[in-house]
Amino acid sequence: MKVCWLDIRQVPEPLREAIVEEAIHQRIDAIVAADPGHLSAIPPTVRRVLAPAPARSGGSREDGAPAQTAQPFDGEVPEQLDGVDLVLLDTTHGVPAHYGTRAGVQYGQFVEVSDAATLERACVAARESQWSLIRFTDPTKIPLEIVLAAAHKSDGVIVTEVADLPEAEIVYGVLERGSDGVLLAPQRVGDATKLRSVAVGGGGELSLVELQVVATEHIGMGERACVDTCSHFREDEGILVGSHSKGMILCCSETHPLPYMPTRPFRVNAGAIHSYTLSGAGRTHYLSELKAGSKVRAVDSKGQTRLVTVGRVKIETRPLLAIDAVAPDGRQVNLIVQDDWHVRVLGPGGTVLNTTELKPGDKVLGYLPTEDRHVGYPIDEFCLEN
Repeated sequence: MKVCWLDIRQVPEPLREAIVEEAIHQRIDAIVAADPGHLSAIPPTVRRVLAPAPARSGGSREDGAPAQTAQPFDGEVPEQLDGVDLVLLDTTHGVPAHYGTRAGVQYGQFVEVSDAATLERACVAARESQWSLIRFTDPTKIPLEIVLAAAHKSDGVIVTEVADLPEAEIVYGVLERGSDGVLLAPQRVGDATKLRSVAVGGGGELSLVELQVVATEHIGMGERACVDTCSHFREDEGILVGSHSKGMILCCSETHPLPYMPTRPFRVNAGAIHSYTLSGAGRTHYLSELKAGSKVRAVDSKGQTRLVTVGRVKIETRPLLAIDAVAPDGRQVNLIVQDDWHVRVLGPGGTVLNTTELKPGDKVLGYLPTEDRHVGYPIDEFCLEN
């Protein structure tokens, strides 16, 4: 699980209380303040971090955002640290040994990376400190890649300061591993909720079930969608697709050899255009809605998931095949796919099954969401789908 930190050091008083309340409700991992008094009322379920207040400089970054320079503590850490769990220090030579005598308080390092020397400091901090907060003054992510590579297999937690939510999503995925966490300065109520969604949206686990096929039927012509992504699928991975919001079948990617065409490991021949598939934050989308830049949830045969980016959707008229299956609890599931033997779904253990060879009694992997849908969002209301 990725770490979410919120920076309230420059949040004005009327907004700060509401943002902290939301952060606690969303189980944000840590709140960062420059004033110990702003941490005193925060419950210990949230890590309370004391850090230097950022000071604006007169320059600007290449992306137009105002540049920042760190304002270190003047002298010693405050004597009173009640309600503080972690203190971040802007220090060139690591954390002074005598700081470790404060009972119940941990110490970490803050580094602002703006050149080769500060990049090396960040690499050392990431390798040696239990906690390191890093700010990068330039928009390139190459310095972050270097820090993550330098700290590979280290036990510490690396938190990267980000300017906004889109940057948080990028930072969480750098070098596939991504930063352990991000620090975001919220601009409004709702940002904490969105940050938590970004943190969990790139992965997670679904409880897949074994569905039993009860019938297949050739239903004539219609439009189906091939979803081409910007990622390689694994051999036991695909996307969940279904005609109804409460039942989907795991459609296999084209990672397995075919006699008449090369493999296309980025593609899922997914199903008819009306079908649902899972995207981020628990939302569904119709296959017809997907376009370049959309996100879909890749799922493997064990239920492990990740978000992948759509590069293209190909919608073409093809003969269609309807597959009806039933869940152990009796729920009916329907999937309509292209009527061709090279279109495949996944069975228990990642078994690859040609859809045109399915017969009653065969088992396929599926997912049974519990919520109905309104414009793709889960909602608890009466909804009958046939």
